[in-house]
Amino acid sequence: MSTSPLREAVDTLARVGEQAGLEEGSARAEGVALAAAVMERSVGSAQIARTWGEAFALPASDYFGTAPHGRRYRAVPTPLLQTLLAESSPHAQGYAVALADVATAASALPGSDATTVGQAITAARTQLAAAGVHGHPRAGLRPPAADPLEGHAPAPHQGAGQDGTDQRTWARELLERAQEQSGRVRQMLDEMGRFGQAGGPGGQLPPAPPPSWTPSAGTAYPPDPGAATQEEPEETEPPPEPAPPQRSVEELLAELDELIGLERVKAEIHRQVALLKMDARRQEAGLKVATLTRHLVFVGNPGTGKTTVARLVGGIYRALGLLDKGQLVEVDRSELVAGYLGQTAAKTAEVVASALGGVLFIDEAYSLGGDQYGKEAVDTLVKEMEDHRDELVVIVAGYPAPMAEFIGMNPGLESRFRTIIEFDDYTDDELTGILLVLAEKMDYDVDPEAQERFRELLAATPRGPSFGNGRFARNMLEAAIGRHAWRLRDTEDVDVTELRTLRRQDFEDRDGVDLSVEVEGGGVEDDGNGSEDREASS
Repeated sequence: MSTSPLREAVDTLARVGEQAGLEEGSARAEGVALAAAVMERSVGSAQIARTWGEAFALPASDYFGTAPHGRRYRAVPTPLLQTLLAESSPHAQGYAVALADVATAASALPGSDATTVGQAITAARTQLAAAGVHGHPRAGLRPPAADPLEGHAPAPHQGAGQDGTDQRTWARELLERAQEQSGRVRQMLDEMGRFGQAGGPGGQLPPAPPPSWTPSAGTAYPPDPGAATQEEPEETEPPPEPAPPQRSVEELLAELDELIGLERVKAEIHRQVALLKMDARRQEAGLKVATLTRHLVFVGNPGTGKTTVARLVGGIYRALGLLDKGQLVEVDRSELVAGYLGQTAAKTAEVVASALGGVLFIDEAYSLGGDQYGKEAVDTLVKEMEDHRDELVVIVAGYPAPMAEFIGMNPGLESRFRTIIEFDDYTDDELTGILLVLAEKMDYDVDPEAQERFRELLAATPRGPSFGNGRFARNMLEAAIGRHAWRLRDTEDVDVTELRTLRRQDFEDRDGVDLSVEVEGGGVEDDGNGSEDREASS
């Protein structure tokens, strides 16, 4: 039985991760979760779950637990990619490209739809943009050849070979037609770059013109699994690229201030920065310094910007000299708690070790209360916070009332989490603004009628505690991007304006996906507040 393109993509990711010094199993787990998240909310979820499970030899039921954990990877770089970026690893770009190929392969699974394609595009672009990749390096990469909308075309499989080579994808057709338009080739390819970054959702790019992306010195890529093996002369490791210039506190605060809404949050972060700066000045002057806890509690409903702000806090603490790296490691209960007593302590300590020098962000932290496994994780966390108090910041997040109970469950938590920051829900105007910012980041325009349709859907959506806020806006945009691509699949002479513009019909539910209902389940929510890589959050 042949290996599926999705399994091949994840195997490649694991090899690239191992080459970069990451644990092979951890890299593989990221790929499996990313693939599940790309398929989330697609039509025929039972079929998707079976196909996903067959690709990885896992029970289909695991899909429904895995997808929520990978959901944040559609909006932020994966934890392992963040680690490579924080270390200025020369392998970071190669790992990002491999992640993008996993997203591409996931969009080619039977049963996927336009929404899936949109999610694959945004997930791939998020990973590539975080690593500074603005095109797809084709050396040694094998994107899947299957049609990502297979089974949804008017005449599926007609004239297609087993590998799908006779049935070109909509992305390739648009690119080939774009090449015929004199004087617009470069503009068109730039606009379609989000497809080309991952080899196109389901097909390889045309061979010409050459990609604008140029790999930097030291970038590592996976070998072509189909290439013949031969001995190669031993190569010396190229010197790593210089680390990007560290952003100042002022730049990070300016980025915070540019976020939509969150006025109370912004004021509190500014106050915290002022206190920390004064603390440093007093220390330099030889004065006594008040003992200030740097750990924070974020309370609010899903999608209200908690992870976006947590990421900025990590950068601010680094700029102030309080942290060495400032990276953000996002986890939930499943990533801290093991299946047996005694294993949880080791698992939690391992997660903390990955966050040293940065911020450990625990979403829905209250889920650690109520049983002995969660208690073991909390006890270990408190000990690790004490042992590494100068190199770790922990931010816990969740709904207000359960978080108050969580902090009160352990005296060590009460003494360390004294600063609580409340995140308000977004208004309709703010959510519309978030939609437009996200679209602009993706090189899309949302025309006025499409904006009106988005507001209509907002008005029809209940605003209970489970409402997704910014995540709602991102989900809507991802679905619209997929429908936009499918709408243009047979359009001749597509110009740049049409490639950029999302229209009202792109926000209509025509493929069985109820956009007015948020995704249920755990995982880190996506606030979508102007997010692209650092800014996108859960």
